Amino acid sequence: MDIQKNTSPNIGRKTFKSMAFLGFSAAVIAGVILAIYAGQFVPKAVEGLDTASVSLSQLFSSPNDTASHLSVVPNATSTTKSERATSTQKSKNTGTHNTSVIKHRTKPVQKQGVRTSSKYKIPNGSGTHSSSNTILHGLPNLTVHIIATGYLTSTSTKSFVATSTIPHGVRVAVKFSIKNTGSNITPPWDFSAQIPTQTNYVFVSPKQQALNPGDHIDYMLGFDQATPGASQHITITVDPKNNVAESNENDNISSRSVTILGQ
Repeated sequence: MDIQKNTSPNIGRKTFKSMAFLGFSAAVIAGVILAIYAGQFVPKAVEGLDTASVSLSQLFSSPNDTASHLSVVPNATSTTKSERATSTQKSKNTGTHNTSVIKHRTKPVQKQGVRTSSKYKIPNGSGTHSSSNTILHGLPNLTVHIIATGYLTSTSTKSFVATSTIPHGVRVAVKFSIKNTGSNITPPWDFSAQIPTQTNYVFVSPKQQALNPGDHIDYMLGFDQATPGASQHITITVDPKNNVAESNENDNISSRSVTILGQ
């Protein structure tokens, strides 16, 4: 008596396993290729969207950091020669300055933060850094101080030229510093910048990192589409909605006037 064995189910299962393995391998290879493609193409695509009208550069510093440098030119009515000046905020807010050369002293460098830059579109119409072993008590106090106004001669913040008279067609810029002069750490906070653009724009920053007592961040804010005219005001306000409980709420605003030349 002959007995015939039906092996077709085994063959089907082996075929299914082989096809599943091949499909899984193909998916892995496709994922690797996609990751390589995204790593090479996406940054270039993002860089291509360079249509921002407002740029923001920032540099975090502890009390022992040294200042960054900027080139300074005298105002039209000033006889002061051009020189290199440092531009780090003093330990206390000293108010606005009328001279075009602003100097501040800082302690020797110990550790400096990383400079970051961001760009934002004008619409039509964070971690904590421990700077000292100071015992925290009381309240923080956010202060803002405009260091200099001027313009950028290129896309680099190093091209900043300090002056209160802005040539026509350049990118207007303002250099300012925000510092915690209080005795306790701040929560995350923000700031706003009222700038003389043709759309009457008010820039509001993203949430900024918490600051320990004595910590400060130097900013460079640049913008185009500036409105020509004399006495054009640039106003920086830290914690504009008063979300941070501070020991002094009266030093959260700093303002400067500039002349923006027309055609």
